Amino acid sequence: MNDSGTRRWWVLGAIVLAMLAIGLDVTVLSVALPTLAGSLHASTVSLQWFVAAYTLVLAAALLPGGLLGDRYGRKRMLLVALVIFGLGSVACAYAPSANWFIAARVLAGIGAAFAVPLSLSVLTVLFSEKERPRAVGIWAAANFLALPIGPILGGWLLTHFWWGWVFLVNVPVVLIGMVAVVVLMPESRASDRPGVDWLGVLASSAGLATLTYGIIRAGDDGWGDRWALTALGLGVAVLVGFVAWEARLRARSGTEPLVDLDLFRSASFTWGTVLAALGIFAMIGVLFTAPQYFQAVVGTDAMGSGVRLLPLIGGVVLGGGTADRVATAIGPKLAAAAGFAVLAGGLAWGATTGPHTGFGVVAGWTALLGLGMGWALATTASAALGELSADRAGVGSAVMQTVQKVGAPFGAAILGSVLNAGYRVGVSGPARDSVFAGIATAQKLHSAALLTAVRSAFVQGMDEMLWVCGGVAVAGSVLALVFLPARRAVPRQPAERERVHVG
Repeated sequence: MNDSGTRRWWVLGAIVLAMLAIGLDVTVLSVALPTLAGSLHASTVSLQWFVAAYTLVLAAALLPGGLLGDRYGRKRMLLVALVIFGLGSVACAYAPSANWFIAARVLAGIGAAFAVPLSLSVLTVLFSEKERPRAVGIWAAANFLALPIGPILGGWLLTHFWWGWVFLVNVPVVLIGMVAVVVLMPESRASDRPGVDWLGVLASSAGLATLTYGIIRAGDDGWGDRWALTALGLGVAVLVGFVAWEARLRARSGTEPLVDLDLFRSASFTWGTVLAALGIFAMIGVLFTAPQYFQAVVGTDAMGSGVRLLPLIGGVVLGGGTADRVATAIGPKLAAAAGFAVLAGGLAWGATTGPHTGFGVVAGWTALLGLGMGWALATTASAALGELSADRAGVGSAVMQTVQKVGAPFGAAILGSVLNAGYRVGVSGPARDSVFAGIATAQKLHSAALLTAVRSAFVQGMDEMLWVCGGVAVAGSVLALVFLPARRAVPRQPAERERVHVG
């Protein structure tokens, strides 16, 4: 690598800025939905698609995003991705209708889908095997840093300014990131530039989009909904066909498969990817439930709930920042297993939460599970990345990110069902729709007893969900011990094949 050590870390700073902007776009939207419902005259279905459209595109476009970076240059495509994301953010801010806003979310999702694997693949090119765990830890911490910042920033902007600033705030962050990328980042691409597997691009995008739609629909309408089951079945069938096509294409010359199936012969890549997805699954329930707990049970506003997530993000930052030292000392197998064990311990502690539990206790278990999450995610992601040659860094990173992104809506749908089932046992009537509907009903009836029942029922459902998350984390610890290699992987292809241009 022709770059100095100092410059590499400045490039990482530029990538962190870009990832922060993309992460903010997800979490800021959550506090803006009530305002958007009134300003854009959006129905409940439209509000669901405000969120779902972004998720669908993000899952579907990750693989081609990595491929285009490998083929045309990661720096160039990252800049294109940031421009698309910035334009999508502007379109969201000035959307005159709900349908326009959904289309703008799709545009922003395309930019985000391209940027995420490209940013991760650049780390494979820039950093050595020794430096990579620390770089990945910082990258992971940047992704999670947006989680509490989003509600805080969004709540403040909505309180003091026009709602469009919730999305326009992305623009200066994107611009700063673009300038840093242009000035600091070297260009890199795969040494060979074979033909693009356009059928693979179409099949993977269609399959992932259909599967993700089915997951989202099942989360909303139940796992017995026929349209959800149809979408899930069709998505799986298309993805099975996609894998068969990729295996056949591998034997041909002139066109590179979209997914290098040989990657999955590596235990480091396969289990690093699977375990990272399990970690995301275990955490997704906390990330979506904790703000509801703080607002519905504790009684804080959107900004206050974001502030109360700071112990969680502090744990993630600490875990991600120290993961490389732990992995060096005891090896990635034991480091990942320990990270999942700490995560499971935090989740089990959280499952003892009651309606009147003090913030000190909640801060303790959220910080602990954040530490385990940062530790586990950085270690497993680094294990997977260690198997990638620089030539295939984009596609390999995209595969890993795709598995994680599909795991997120799975987690939201499955864990949301556990939460709702536990909550609905303790309430009846209109209060069963959601905890906020229950609180509104109790306030309308001036019923302190119903308000207490609603809050207790929600905490009961949350605790049951945290136990499920803890079980997933325990499974992750066991799988790491059984399948993850004890030593870091070595890239499958020699580094000299990588073509890197500085300037």
